[in-house]
Amino acid sequence: MADDAAFHREQRHVAAGMAAAALIAVTAIGLALWRSGGAAQPAAERLATALRLDLLVIVWLLGAIGNVARLRFFSAQDIAGAAATVASDAVRRGNAILQNTLEQAVLAVAVHLGLAATLPRPEVLLVTLVVLFGLGRLLFWVGYARGAAGRAFGFALTFYPTAFALIAGVAIVLSGHAA
Repeated sequence: MADDAAFHREQRHVAAGMAAAALIAVTAIGLALWRSGGAAQPAAERLATALRLDLLVIVWLLGAIGNVARLRFFSAQDIAGAAATVASDAVRRGNAILQNTLEQAVLAVAVHLGLAATLPRPEVLLVTLVVLFGLGRLLFWVGYARGAAGRAFGFALTFYPTAFALIAGVAIVLSGHAA
């Protein structure tokens, strides 16, 4: 019974973090789209902007890879690599953060490029998405050791902006209003 209560309490904290991140994402995307007026930029310029901004997304992937390498290097249990031994708790946490960061980065970069190809002036939205991605990754990484509730807001602040932007981009394409 106590386990059920703890589980439900954890679920409520996760849901609250995710709801807060969803609200921030919707607000930030709405403001970015509202500020994205003006004449259409050439497609090559839009794509170049996305690629340049996405270097900041890939920095998080580099950091996560470097973190696992650092953890392995300083651990007698882990230095031989994943195939040679069972990973320590620290390396398992690092690998979980790395795996999630890889998944989030792949999705974000693909969506950002799609938006750059779809929107006539995507730079304000792309900057917003990259900032939310970075803030979300930081909060996810810092909160990871505190369990699901500790990492939920950071996860959602990384995921929801990308997901909502993807939905908006698909809607624009399907409506025939792509740049």
